[in-house]
Amino acid sequence: MPADIEIPITDIEEEAERPSRTYRLDTDSGRIAGTTDGLDAVNQAIKKAIITSRFSNLIYNDDYGSEVGDMVHDRSVTQELIETVVPELIRDALSQDTRIIDVYDFDISFKNDEAYISFRADTIFGETEISEVF
Repeated sequence: MPADIEIPITDIEEEAERPSRTYRLDTDSGRIAGTTDGLDAVNQAIKKAIITSRFSNLIYNDDYGSEVGDMVHDRSVTQELIETVVPELIRDALSQDTRIIDVYDFDISFKNDEAYISFRADTIFGETEISEVF
């Protein structure tokens, strides 16, 4: 083979996608209960990212978590501001996860001191709907 022929190495140069298999978190018992993968793992990652307070946990860097809970529980913040800002806070919290393609169709309602937030997300595993109470 002549020395001036180049062989492309594109497969090696491409960044490999991280596997989504992870431990399943049982939030009711506070324990790890086996493993999960695919869409269930992404759903778990979405919920964990939006309920984890950003900048408050030394185990995570400043890119992980969200300010949603802090904003919802701040007595000086109006419901109108929450409805306006929370979708962007959630998009920002999920922007680090390459498995999540888009986040949309936000519905935010209030009852007593709680905010009920639901939205849809397109992931590499399909569409999902997330609901969380803050």
